[in-house]
Amino acid sequence: MKFYSHKSRLDFPVSVSPMGEIEGFPVRPGMFDVNGATALPGGVNFTVHTHDGTSVELLLFHKKEDEPYAVLPFPETYRIGDVYSMIVFGLNIEEFEYAYRVDGPNEPKKGLMFQKTEVLLDPYARAVAGQRIWGEQPSHSYHARVVQDVFDWGDMPQSKRELSDLIIYELHVRGFTKHASSGVAHRGTFAGLMEKIPYLKELGINAVELMPIFEFDETRNSREVNGKKLLEYWGYNTISFFAPNTSYTASEEYNQEGTELKELIRELHKNGIEVILDVVFNHTAEGNEMGPTFSFKGFDNRIYYMLTPDGNYYNFSGCGNTLNCNHPIVQQMILECLRYWTVSYRVDGFRFDLASILGRNTDGSPMNNPPLLKSLAYDPVLANVKLIAEAWDAGGMYQVGSFPASRRWAEWNGRYRDTIRGFLKGDNWEAHPAAWSIAGSEDLYGGFHLDDGGSYAGYNSCVNFLTCHDGFTLYDLYAYNEKHNWNNGWNNTDGSNNNRSWNCGEEGETSNTEVQTLRRRMIRNACAVLMCSRGTPMFLSGDEFGNTQYGNNNCYCQDNEISWLDWSLFEKNRELFEFFRFMIAYRKAHPAIRKRLPDAVCGMEPVRIHDTQAEKLSIAPDARTFALSFAGYNRKKGEDDLVYVAINTYWEDVRITLPVLKTNGSWYLSVNTWGDGQGRYFYPEGTETRIASEFIMRPRSVAVFTGRKF
Repeated sequence: MKFYSHKSRLDFPVSVSPMGEIEGFPVRPGMFDVNGATALPGGVNFTVHTHDGTSVELLLFHKKEDEPYAVLPFPETYRIGDVYSMIVFGLNIEEFEYAYRVDGPNEPKKGLMFQKTEVLLDPYARAVAGQRIWGEQPSHSYHARVVQDVFDWGDMPQSKRELSDLIIYELHVRGFTKHASSGVAHRGTFAGLMEKIPYLKELGINAVELMPIFEFDETRNSREVNGKKLLEYWGYNTISFFAPNTSYTASEEYNQEGTELKELIRELHKNGIEVILDVVFNHTAEGNEMGPTFSFKGFDNRIYYMLTPDGNYYNFSGCGNTLNCNHPIVQQMILECLRYWTVSYRVDGFRFDLASILGRNTDGSPMNNPPLLKSLAYDPVLANVKLIAEAWDAGGMYQVGSFPASRRWAEWNGRYRDTIRGFLKGDNWEAHPAAWSIAGSEDLYGGFHLDDGGSYAGYNSCVNFLTCHDGFTLYDLYAYNEKHNWNNGWNNTDGSNNNRSWNCGEEGETSNTEVQTLRRRMIRNACAVLMCSRGTPMFLSGDEFGNTQYGNNNCYCQDNEISWLDWSLFEKNRELFEFFRFMIAYRKAHPAIRKRLPDAVCGMEPVRIHDTQAEKLSIAPDARTFALSFAGYNRKKGEDDLVYVAINTYWEDVRITLPVLKTNGSWYLSVNTWGDGQGRYFYPEGTETRIASEFIMRPRSVAVFTGRKF
């Protein structure tokens, strides 16, 4: 017979025919350089590798059955190096699932964990069977399905938008629309999220960061607390790096898994919204010595995981094991995985969970120039995708400002979160780091990193955020002094104790109108500062309409109303949404906030920190009130772009002066989070009030001024 080879290889006719028979199936040696299972006309190519294993068997299952209907040992002649490859003819991909068994030495103290009886999931599986129904524990071991990719992307161009031009919106696919108030037809799915694209477009964000959508088993470690079933809701326990989560689809996609996700990504792209995936390459769901063996442990335990000298698992992830990312085999898998999601799903970027682990050596020690980070940075397929690091891990390595950048990597700016949270609630000792953070954190990112030749980082390396999935929502940040994680079942011992939050006078829900008013103003303050900070802003979905998690700052296990967005709050807090919407639009309209422009004609410097008296260009370490200016020449508009942001965290009025504009210009009030007493907190162009030279900052408020000619 004849067929065309897999699309990752050269497309040319190849004559093939069976060369033998195993268990009644015609077979021949396969394509050794194509990992995973690949559908071919008339058969399927299976390729897998193991370094320390001594033999491999292919298992074929009928759908939903636990016992294989066929076991096909790979002949020794079907092996090159450590790679086993076999084409099995006469298979219909719609009629079977598959897995492997690998034999080899079992010497745990040497890290060798082979058990010939273990059924193993293909590390390169494109789809995992048995995961379709959310919350239902699989009835058997993990099996894979062969995926036929027939999705046509057409000639859709790849986004070339700069990182600094993004406004990133972090969301959980299930939690975003699962609540009955979401009003979508397909709640908790990729299709449900697609129904909300008009909302995202109205809000104005241009990038979504999806919490883990690789296949994970939410039923692992499930338990019951206070009558509620707790699951691994967030998804940070990966089962398969190449497979999308099938429980996030509105309908079954047997052998075409990923289609609904691709449709979602295509629609987001059509609406100008990029897609960033939160990826977890620091550990897997196999856990430590007490955990299950379902894939990596059974193929090559001491290659895929960092092991102590006595064969136990290093736990720099806090989740039981640590992926051995800088072993060449694991590097190859990660690179191939990211290429796959970039090419087959047109993903625009990746946020790497606990990314400092990616820079640890095979013995766990930090590396000066990690080969994995460098290879990802310079890979030609990944050349235009965003690479964003959570620059710390659970083993104590903290690299904010020092993550090996290789001119490509950006970081979640943990210092920005901490210092701005502290300063806005009144921690006056945070004035200097807060001002540096708003100005672009040049003290962290403005120099040369000690990698190959150094790399200028600046604001293109900085993702600013005050909230994310891990911690309080923005509403809870100003409604709770303490975490309230009792529903998690750990006696409120889990989750961070260092929240830098302030309840504005009363803990939790209150009918006190003064407290409610202050909380809303604090939310507006946070939004205004975030959108007027140099660097890439990111915020948590639901923050724009006051979503709450009732004080729970670690909702990893809460698949219920605690985590799901309550869309009824959208109408209740519509003024918050409108404020977010305006601030996002304002940021887009003023490139001087986002990036270095040509020098302003008026002579103002690109970024400056000001005291309450604008001509004083320094602030005291314990300042409660200061301002920042952003300036540059906007060639597109043919005029200066001038923005002045004033922040008063003091509980009394403070008089400030504004810079003198030397080119027949004046300042106009665009934002005042205190409000005008009639419910107005922002003023679109043409409706602003002209400010002569000074302004009274009301207590705990933020004001934003725009400089223009008379």
